[in-house]
Amino acid sequence: MKKIAIASGKGGTGKTTVSTNVALALSKKIKLTLADLDVEEPDASIFLQGKEISKRDAVKKIPQIIKGKCNGCGFCNKNCNFNAIISFSDTVLVFPELCHSCRICVDFCSQEALEFVDMKIGEISSFKINSNLTLTEGKLDIGQEMAVPVIAQSKNSLQESNFGLALLDSPPGTSCSMVEATKDADYIVLVTEPTPFGLNDLRLAVETVKALKRKFGVIINRETEKFEKLEKYLESENIEILARIPFSRETASSLAAGKIIARKNSELSSVFTEIGNKILERVNYGA
Repeated sequence: MKKIAIASGKGGTGKTTVSTNVALALSKKIKLTLADLDVEEPDASIFLQGKEISKRDAVKKIPQIIKGKCNGCGFCNKNCNFNAIISFSDTVLVFPELCHSCRICVDFCSQEALEFVDMKIGEISSFKINSNLTLTEGKLDIGQEMAVPVIAQSKNSLQESNFGLALLDSPPGTSCSMVEATKDADYIVLVTEPTPFGLNDLRLAVETVKALKRKFGVIINRETEKFEKLEKYLESENIEILARIPFSRETASSLAAGKIIARKNSELSSVFTEIGNKILERVNYGA
């Protein structure tokens, strides 16, 4: 499966706008899955509404004491880097929200007094949008902090579609969540805006993508006129501009209403079709 990630250095640049509109454009000729991996605030399903075809729990592993086996040695307490487990004599307290499922406490307990159990932290749902397009949505439960396991399990579920292409609508920023979503992508599309804030955060995203050794290009969204500092940066770094999406009040109103902006705008429809064609070329899909 070829994976193309849509990412950005900050929120609000238009990742989901690009992801949903490009996915629909590509679905006119090929089968693909769009995965909404912005699990803390997934919103692709606002724009792409379809029939739910599956739902499952996203889980993480947490340690649980096996009664009668703990001798109070304190190994788990001393070696947990995340302070997720504390032992007092033969009493062990686990703080699930802090646990990173690293396995040290379970695998190296001399008394084999701990075992892993599943803890629900979110949900992964799939929706049929049309005959060629499926939407997979990962959603972190309220009160949970560990987005990475939900993202990883959402990505793993993509193999079940048997489609050859997946678009990954990634979390914004350059944190662990973004890295988990994009680290094995065959190509990354970075969406930016022509503003000083947009440029600053694009620099961070570019540094991250280069550290991951991924191929990438940039889309400039909501462009009214060329922002000279952005143009000079892209030129100096020899970064390909995949597309320029113009700003209009009509587009902003459509997005605020949860509408697909390419449906009633032939110019934007052509832009998203061209973006789709370019990213297929970059990953040699169908070549």
